[in-house]
Amino acid sequence: MKKAKITAYVDPALFDEIDALAARRRVPKTQIIEAALASLLSPDSAEQSEAAIVRRLDRLTRSLERLERDQEITTEALALFVRFWLTTTPPLPDDTYLAAKAKGKERYGGFVETLARRLGKGTTLTRELSREEPNPKVQD
Repeated sequence: MKKAKITAYVDPALFDEIDALAARRRVPKTQIIEAALASLLSPDSAEQSEAAIVRRLDRLTRSLERLERDQEITTEALALFVRFWLTTTPPLPDDTYLAAKAKGKERYGGFVETLARRLGKGTTLTRELSREEPNPKVQD
């Protein structure tokens, strides 16, 4: 079949890329340009682009759902801790207040160090919870 001739002007950088690709694949530049035009003009091109976008959106949706789940776990864990702490911690007498305050400061420092170490290692509560099997004996 006889081919029609097209004369087109392209950016020199694009021409160099076409030339390099043709040399790498050991095919004529015409074949590269025909494939690019066929891909652009193909009716499937729009469907392929749409499918790719849908896949990306699905991935983003799953990622957001995981983030939402992790946020719920974090919020629930914090709420349970605060409830437990408030219901089990008795008020302190004045003579032990300063010692308790110093001990609390020391414990908080340890907490921050442990948190930094766990985050540095990539260890998180949500990962631990996802690995553990639920314990039916534990109730809130």
